[in-house]
Amino acid sequence: MNWPNRLTLTRILLAPVFMIFFLIEGVWPRLVALLIFIIAAVTDIMDGWIARKYNITTGFGKFMDPLADKILASIALIAFVVLDYARAWMVLPIIIREFFIMGLRSLAAYKGMVITPTWWAKLKTFLQMVSIGLILLFVNLQTFIPAMGERWDILTDSRSYLFIDGILFITMVITVATGIDYIVKYFYLLKNVLR
Repeated sequence: MNWPNRLTLTRILLAPVFMIFFLIEGVWPRLVALLIFIIAAVTDIMDGWIARKYNITTGFGKFMDPLADKILASIALIAFVVLDYARAWMVLPIIIREFFIMGLRSLAAYKGMVITPTWWAKLKTFLQMVSIGLILLFVNLQTFIPAMGERWDILTDSRSYLFIDGILFITMVITVATGIDYIVKYFYLLKNVLR
């Protein structure tokens, strides 16, 4: 159990803690949720950097690192849907794609293969984290600003929600496209299962 793997497991453990705090109304729980998400995102950057710098990449890390990303992103997106900050029809394809590809990775691992993330898949993860981070910031501002006795019209303006819909839609399209790319590349694995 090296440091990159510890950081990956930490990210998985932080995901449900993030959701608990995010779903609690109030300035401090939402702020804690934002900080937990930032810490989790930093672990994602750090585990890969440490693994590459010290050449301690493992099969466990190659499998669990993308899984940790999927768990964190899925939990955040589900929480957004629950509180009406995201549309279910945009979130559902993202989550279906994530867990389908996780199944494909498991199948490949069973066959002795490791499917490493493509450049497009890394872009997808980056977009998901940016989208989630922006929504978290928006939610925190909506909670924090009125508590300070201030009023920012932009926080209740329909254009803000349109912006959130726009970034989530782009994220959904790229997420689904990367899923199709994996299916095309590894269709032979799926074909063997269906026989």
